[in-house]
Amino acid sequence: MSTLEVDKIIPQSGTATQVGENGDTINVPSGATLNINSGATIANNGTATGFDTDTNDKVKVSSNDTTAGFLNGKLVAGTNISLTEGSDGGNETLTAALTGTIATAQIADDAVTLAKMAPGTDGNIISYDASGNPVAVATGSAGQVLTSAGAGAPPTFADAAGDVVLLASSGNLTSGSRYNADNVFSSTYKSYKIIGTNLRFSADAPIAFVFRTGGGSGSDSTQSRYSYVNNRVERNSSGTASTLTVTDWNGSVGKICQDIESADTNKTGSFEFQVFDPYATKSTNWRNHTIQWDSSGTWIVNIMGGGTYNYEAALTGIGIYPSSGNYVNGEIKIYGFK
Repeated sequence: MSTLEVDKIIPQSGTATQVGENGDTINVPSGATLNINSGATIANNGTATGFDTDTNDKVKVSSNDTTAGFLNGKLVAGTNISLTEGSDGGNETLTAALTGTIATAQIADDAVTLAKMAPGTDGNIISYDASGNPVAVATGSAGQVLTSAGAGAPPTFADAAGDVVLLASSGNLTSGSRYNADNVFSSTYKSYKIIGTNLRFSADAPIAFVFRTGGGSGSDSTQSRYSYVNNRVERNSSGTASTLTVTDWNGSVGKICQDIESADTNKTGSFEFQVFDPYATKSTNWRNHTIQWDSSGTWIVNIMGGGTYNYEAALTGIGIYPSSGNYVNGEIKIYGFK
């Protein structure tokens, strides 16, 4: 291999000129200029291509054009050139930062990291619109699922399809005198099941409830028209059993059990409570089934029954609470049935 000392190499436009053999080094002395006219090509055929140790050296595509770089072995416009100073007598490093369009083939697989993506909204996902362009799908509400909109449209978040849907959950009730679930009754569902699990209160008290109206800004429906009949069957460890009918007519609240034991953390009450079409403007029926320890903790109690709220209004929610004291433990969930 040889080293060529040159002051100027000026290929004509469109003319391929070879200087030396592969692997030769072209040294451009300090102050000299290497001009490559528009249309000419620098082919990356060598293994040691560099510049002399003077940062004033320039690569030019045409007169006074100092923004050029290498792509696929060719010098192209639209890039910025920088030279890293080497030791005296050594080769310097040419760095080309491309500022124009990068072809897809120039991007390596897996080269684009998450850090290089534009920020978005928490919970959004990326899809494609009808034109095939990327689009962000807006975040849905808690409990919703991603639903296809069919061909030609991005998906959306929507309520889960099916005949049974969870509409509300209290979480663990460790305090507070009431759990209100507003805006859960609507024309979407015909009946609702309310399940209470491992409920315990700070005082011996039955579970009471009132229906509510007003949607999201709900308030108690105060009509004294709660009528119900509950059959209570119980027994103790000695085999003694008894039955009792618990009723009310046009009371101010509904009740689905008698006093639940409060003193023992292991003695709780659980219930299933089904409400039929409360959103219709007619009287609303319910049925209930409760398993509990009575207030003394010495009897296991099974209560089954039902009732009617004889008031023609569109009910939108319900409030469930101990007749006295506060919640200490338990969870309430409300499901809608189509």
